[in-house]
Amino acid sequence: MQSYRTLAEFYPFYLGEHSNRTCRRLHFIGTSLAVVLFSGALAFQVWWLIAVAIVQGYAWAWVGHYFFEHNRPATFAHPLYSFMGDWVMWKDILTGKIRF
Repeated sequence: MQSYRTLAEFYPFYLGEHSNRTCRRLHFIGTSLAVVLFSGALAFQVWWLIAVAIVQGYAWAWVGHYFFEHNRPATFAHPLYSFMGDWVMWKDILTGKIRF
């Protein structure tokens, strides 16, 4: 298993694990739903929505890996960098840096 010292070192590997466009789309949907649910939890003080936000964020991504990317999610080997990579990729999709 490769070790990474920074997110900048990890991110190219992360993008390689998300080369399938449908997988990236599912990641984007899951992360977007997580943002909405987490925001709703804070706004309405419905704390169980935080758990739902986490499940939604990962469920969509894992479906993308299993059915479309056909690889093991990087979160199992690199949980922190993978979590941070999700947000960077989400931002890169929003800003048009990565095709949706």
